[in-house]
Amino acid sequence: MSELTGAIEAHEPEVTDSDGKKRHYGWALVLICIAQLMVVLDATIANIALPYIGRDLHMSGTNLTWIVTGYSLAFGGLLLLGGRLGDLYGRRRVFMAGLTVFAVASLLGGLAQSEALLLSARGLQGLGAALASPAALALITTTFPAGPARTRAFAVYAAMSGAGAAVGLILGGWLTGLDVNMFNPQDGWRLTFLINVPIGIIAALLAPRFLTESESRPGQLDIPGALLGTGGLLALVYGLTRAGNVQYGWSNEWTIASLVAAAVALVLFFVVESRVEHPLLPFRIFMNRTRAASFVAMMLLPAAMFAMFFFLSLFIQNVMGFSPLKAGFAFLPFSICIIISATIVSQLANRFDPRYIAGTGTLMATVALYGFSRLSVPASGADVLHAISTGQPLGADVNYWTQILPFVCLMALGMGAVFVPLTLTAVHHVQAEDSGVGSGVLNTMQQIGGALGLALLSTVGSHFNNIHAAKIGPTIAQGLQQLDPAALQAVMAKFDVSAPANLTAVLAYLGGFPTGATHAFLVGVFMMLAGSAVVWIFLDVKHEELATDAPEGVHVG
Repeated sequence: MSELTGAIEAHEPEVTDSDGKKRHYGWALVLICIAQLMVVLDATIANIALPYIGRDLHMSGTNLTWIVTGYSLAFGGLLLLGGRLGDLYGRRRVFMAGLTVFAVASLLGGLAQSEALLLSARGLQGLGAALASPAALALITTTFPAGPARTRAFAVYAAMSGAGAAVGLILGGWLTGLDVNMFNPQDGWRLTFLINVPIGIIAALLAPRFLTESESRPGQLDIPGALLGTGGLLALVYGLTRAGNVQYGWSNEWTIASLVAAAVALVLFFVVESRVEHPLLPFRIFMNRTRAASFVAMMLLPAAMFAMFFFLSLFIQNVMGFSPLKAGFAFLPFSICIIISATIVSQLANRFDPRYIAGTGTLMATVALYGFSRLSVPASGADVLHAISTGQPLGADVNYWTQILPFVCLMALGMGAVFVPLTLTAVHHVQAEDSGVGSGVLNTMQQIGGALGLALLSTVGSHFNNIHAAKIGPTIAQGLQQLDPAALQAVMAKFDVSAPANLTAVLAYLGGFPTGATHAFLVGVFMMLAGSAVVWIFLDVKHEELATDAPEGVHVG
């Protein structure tokens, strides 16, 4: 990041605004990207701390999932509204408000003594993120001039967005372990929230110094559109999240009801938007073919990437036996490689069309997903019993350095090549007064794509997992009956179950997981190829055009 921001400072050290203040591009970018990184990593930073939170606040496993779901739900559902509020009331003002709300919510979460307060704080964090994130992207568009400076700024932004999930896993594990060793074993999780407080407050206080305010147009907020759009997106994200949860699935009545409600609300939303004078979502946002293609691609491609994080993190822990913190560090090369990729791509984007850069990146990511789908782990009933009896993980023979790491790095390099040009093309041509909502649409597509991808691939994974578990279950049950009673009790205690039948189900599920995961990766290959097809066919803007602020409606064919 320092290399990119330094390059920006070197080329555009400072500009004097109309009010006489000097604008420092490098510091402005650092401020925006620190805020974006904080927002993105908070989706995963609390994951490792969930067991500690459950014990401390006496939360059930179902309610624990809402610590993750509640944040994603508020974030994804409110992004469109957050982006439009920035356009109407000033992007710097909304950016600062979002950071402040996020910091206050983090303080409440870190100090929470009850389940209700913690879950409310997570929802409030999602609100703060939904205000800050689209404003941050819009501020890059309006702060940095078109050309190399803006390209490099987007490269840093894309790297922070892409690396955030991996950084969250590492930072969450480190902070939890640090506090556990120093204080109370049940209080370590609080640091994963409290770390945001000084960062958010300092970033909000520094914003007026380094970021300029946009023109505000109060009184033009589309209230009916805001209610329908926000309600529809909340219902959609909620329904997709439930569909991706093996406890509920697509056939659950609340899943179906949420998705139906989302469809109705969003249809009404588009009807309202076509008739009001100042719509929340101006349809002109979608009229440019390149931008529309960018939105679609940014829904399909991150969907496969986020699902990769989910399944691979579980594979590394459940199959290979990595601890949560070690699993987090297993993704550290992803963060490093995506930053390297963004650095290189920021230079290539000035010489090659986005289609070729992003298209090549999608093919690299496709190969990486295919590599993950080839992970072969013996998972017969006898293999599972042998692993339990010897204390060795089921995937003890899987070599991280040769079978996991190369594809993690390839995925990161590919996605870095995807995020930078697609972010550029998604916001290019957007009128200044629509920069916030345009950024909100881009972020919303990523969030919905992630939820949809996880729901679809979780369904695929669960299907093949259940089939394999049914095959090996009888062998496992028979083997458990032959165990010494003391040994059986020890295994039951290890997996926290109270009956041999429950232990059989748990072990059969673990034995079936490699099969489910590899099939999910394989479906992810086709999702990535679909996004690749969109890029190669429809992303037809030239790199020379991205170096200028061309007017809205210009078509390059």
